[in-house]
Amino acid sequence: MDHNRQLLDQSLLVVGTATYVMSALALFGYFLTRKPLLRSIGMPFALAGCVAQFAELGTRWWMTGVWPLTNLYGSLSLFSALSVAIFLIFAYRYDLAFLGGFVLTVAAIAFAYGMTWNEGTMPAVPALQSYWIKIHVPIVIASYASFMVAFCVSLMYLFKAAVENRYARRGAPLSGAVAAAGPVGADAMSALGDAPGIGTIRNDTPALTSAAAAGDATAVWLAGLPSLARLDVMQYRIIAVGLPLLALGIITGAMWAKEAWGAYWQFDAKENAALASWIVYAVYMHLHTRPRWRGTRTAWVSVIGFASIVFCYLGVNIFISGLHSYKM
Repeated sequence: MDHNRQLLDQSLLVVGTATYVMSALALFGYFLTRKPLLRSIGMPFALAGCVAQFAELGTRWWMTGVWPLTNLYGSLSLFSALSVAIFLIFAYRYDLAFLGGFVLTVAAIAFAYGMTWNEGTMPAVPALQSYWIKIHVPIVIASYASFMVAFCVSLMYLFKAAVENRYARRGAPLSGAVAAAGPVGADAMSALGDAPGIGTIRNDTPALTSAAAAGDATAVWLAGLPSLARLDVMQYRIIAVGLPLLALGIITGAMWAKEAWGAYWQFDAKENAALASWIVYAVYMHLHTRPRWRGTRTAWVSVIGFASIVFCYLGVNIFISGLHSYKM
């Protein structure tokens, strides 16, 4: 094997890991301090790490002649790269840089864990020597990455909503205008948020706003986070990207299964888990059409959905024997 190609591959691994860590630290700093300089540092590092990861996967394919997504290392590498790419798209469109520290941390952990599964350059087993692997796997991994970014938004929503409710229980005094704002989690789609192109937003955290006006430092910091309605809409939009991708992944997987094993559905643990995850997110999309369910309830459905994705992606592949297992 060409030494220069190996050196390039290893260099890209180092660059990807280092830039993800630096980006995560800078964007966590931006989340905590709101200093624009940290955002200006963290976002380019995130982009550089994402490019390095895609380049490393391409280099590995060029170096070995083996499609790099035939093992868990390549799969997790693509997952982390796509997670950062999806985050960057939404961040630049809707100013979600505050979320970057969380997304980059998960991406870096996935990347690092994937490297523990680096099996070298073994040729793919016969079932994986199909053109479907170049179609099915990237689609499914892209859906997983979308759901991971949505999961981070959901956690942010639940955190801010919980603190708002805590301040409300403490009985913070409300001004007339703030008191008229309405309950937490109310019809976020009718109050579409304050992101560019989304429109104006009523105050959906009146207790936090009142406490901030009274000089509470914690409330001032939390009030600077995006509104609950904006977080709800962003969560919805990202899931609206992931759900069709997962559906397409299930369909292409069934077509690949027909070619490889003679039937569209084998009732394998991976197939059943993927279908269960699709159902959870389909339920989320349905419930989001119901004003009474939008907000905290749908955010919890998103969290449950990502838990099902983790089980489908890693739990089934690593711990359960089956057609999709990575167990030796």
